Amino acid sequence: MGLKSLGFESFAEAFNVIGYASGSKPASIKNYRDEFDPLFPNRMGWHKRPIRDYCRAVYQEYGDLDLDSFSGLVKSFFGFDQNAASAIETPRLDEASAFSQRLITGAAAEQYFESIHPRIPEFAGYLVENTTRFGCGYDFRLRREANEPDFLAVEVKGLKDLTGSLSMTPKEHDVASTLGERFYLFVVRNFREKPSHSIYRNPLSADLSFKRSERVLVQVSWVASIT
Repeated sequence: MGLKSLGFESFAEAFNVIGYASGSKPASIKNYRDEFDPLFPNRMGWHKRPIRDYCRAVYQEYGDLDLDSFSGLVKSFFGFDQNAASAIETPRLDEASAFSQRLITGAAAEQYFESIHPRIPEFAGYLVENTTRFGCGYDFRLRREANEPDFLAVEVKGLKDLTGSLSMTPKEHDVASTLGERFYLFVVRNFREKPSHSIYRNPLSADLSFKRSERVLVQVSWVASIT
């Protein structure tokens, strides 16, 4: 029930997504779950030892919450407002699926990149600046030295499975076209089981085939005259 309420299909997927999205290791999220085994007789993990004091304190504070309230609390840790979700998510996704999908395509994939980029040959020796809040058409700006005019741009995308579709916004597409060889698309795959990544330099000229897709939206507003 807990997995379904958060939009995940397995514990492995939940550990991967929540782990990376929170800047932790997936194994750490699993260990925190298992810490509560002594309180639940049906759990066969760490039930034979006393629960740690800080875990008991968490349980005493939040143990009386119903599932919906507790799920809403977890979602709020990642800036997900369940009261506003229906106004901003696509109709094809219910609230739980929208939450998990947002983490996969956003926070989890971006944190994955930040955790692994020092070990990626293409980006070795670069300083990394997170630009996700700047609306500049990419998620990270990489420079050899601070304030250096030349830079690499990295746009990060996430996929639940090994394969799938991804989209670029008009801004991302324009920046990718302008920067050419200095623009990288970093795709994190397979959050469902074990995340891995693929890197596409100058993705508009790479093996990917982007097709223009248009959708017409009707936006309603309420107007009042001030006299």
